[in-house]
Amino acid sequence: MTTDLDPLLPEAEVDAADRPAIDWPTDPWDNSDRTGTVERLRRQTRPLKWAVYSVLCLSIVAIMIAGAVGWWYLQRLNPPGDPGPVEGFTVAEGETLESLSERLEDEGFVEDAGVFVQYVENKVGDDDEFEIVPGFYELRPGDHVGNVMGRLGVPPAQTSRSVTFPEGFTLAQMARRVGTEFETLSADGFTAATQDEYILPWEPPGGAASLEGLLFPDTYDVSNADSEGQLVQRMIDIMQRVGNQEDIVTKGAALGRTPYEILIIASMIEKEAKVPEDRARISRVIHNRLFVTQSNPDEEPFRLQIDAAVLYGRNQLGIDPDTPFSEVRQMPSDWNTYLLPGLPKTPIASPGRASIEAALNPAPNPAPGDPICRDLPQPDQCFYFFYVLADEDGSHVFAATGEQHEANVQVARQAGLL
Repeated sequence: MTTDLDPLLPEAEVDAADRPAIDWPTDPWDNSDRTGTVERLRRQTRPLKWAVYSVLCLSIVAIMIAGAVGWWYLQRLNPPGDPGPVEGFTVAEGETLESLSERLEDEGFVEDAGVFVQYVENKVGDDDEFEIVPGFYELRPGDHVGNVMGRLGVPPAQTSRSVTFPEGFTLAQMARRVGTEFETLSADGFTAATQDEYILPWEPPGGAASLEGLLFPDTYDVSNADSEGQLVQRMIDIMQRVGNQEDIVTKGAALGRTPYEILIIASMIEKEAKVPEDRARISRVIHNRLFVTQSNPDEEPFRLQIDAAVLYGRNQLGIDPDTPFSEVRQMPSDWNTYLLPGLPKTPIASPGRASIEAALNPAPNPAPGDPICRDLPQPDQCFYFFYVLADEDGSHVFAATGEQHEANVQVARQAGLL
């Protein structure tokens, strides 16, 4: 068997055992002592990267959740859009913060009862307690929770609204205004309150038939804790104060009138006078006619014939307002000064200070040289007894005799004033 490898034989046919050992040159890099192990860097750093990535993802999720919660909370604190118009809300006796918040949510004043409770508790702190005062409050639906809390934090007695009763208003007109201006008070409640018993400073010996004319017309601040009766009492008290300031007792007695009679006269002046300059002269006409009637009890009384009093009686009797005045003045009533002698039964409206002053201080009668006195047989015996409208501004022209008055009436009719 030959020992040389036949280069012509295929490599597959050469037995590996027959291969001679080849003495390869030594490579310094083949030294196993110098061959180290290779670290698998990618596999060893992968857990750290995953940890960092996970923390980052969780942080982003937490931020998104916190943002969503914060947005949701802000939406509950301050709903989008403008708050609605003011509405009434009554806090009941024994109300708790929880029950209050639930009703606020049910009635649309806050978006979330729980958020309202949390907001209030955060604001008042652990050492304080949100005081819940029963009563009527005015809130706006959809308002900021802080505004709702602020309004509920002001007791009803400290929350007020102004209402004005003009001079010449009747009790019925005052009642209607109360019912219109307030949610806590009603027209029927005011009317009922005027029928209660009060300590009145001035009234007829048998007692006043009503409080008509005894409530002073003015602007009043009415709190959410006030009742109709409390308002009525305040108006009576102010009338007494004004009357005392005008010295109604002493000056009334000098005119032969009680304070209550002065108020009746003042109420008619209030309704009849359209311009300030006429008040005192209308007062003089009323006092003159009353004096003539009382001075001549056996003669035909000099009736007041005050149209405003007749119309007040019409309204009290419930007569149709469209009924012609010529018919109304023939209908008996306690205020028909065309049929009754003297003063009507009660005032016909609430007089203001100026009318009370005029009733206590009637103008002097005209001097003898006044045009309405010159043609009289005794010019020094000239008195104001009549008046009628003179122009569209409401001024009146005054007369001393019936003939003068009829002439003035014809002029007024031709001018379309009557």
